[in-house]
Amino acid sequence: MALSNPYQKYQQNSVTSAAPEELTHMLYGGGVKFIKQGMKYIEENNMQAANEALVRAQEIYIHLSETLNHEIELSTNLKQLYDFIIEQLMMANIKKDIAVLKRMLELAEDLRDTWKIAMEKTRG
Repeated sequence: MALSNPYQKYQQNSVTSAAPEELTHMLYGGGVKFIKQGMKYIEENNMQAANEALVRAQEIYIHLSETLNHEIELSTNLKQLYDFIIEQLMMANIKKDIAVLKRMLELAEDLRDTWKIAMEKTRG
């Protein structure tokens, strides 16, 4: 697929050259982004766009869940957290419930920010 937009080229290069931990951080950031978009679209009464954004957020957490390393003890807790987020996003999408999305946004932001701190600490 030819990318003519310089920003798209930059994004593609960022993803293909990123370390695994940076990719995870990008996914966490994407989860935050799509939850925010879903909330905005609900507030604008654009339910189709809200659905699309919230489905994309769900897909991110599904991917994160499916790629966990189950040899690490923390993975069990993360799987449960991801499953909870996915379930809540699905229900909030069905009901177009901003209050639930706000709670999931807080969780998503905490995950993203915690991951960033962990990356910084492991890099020294």
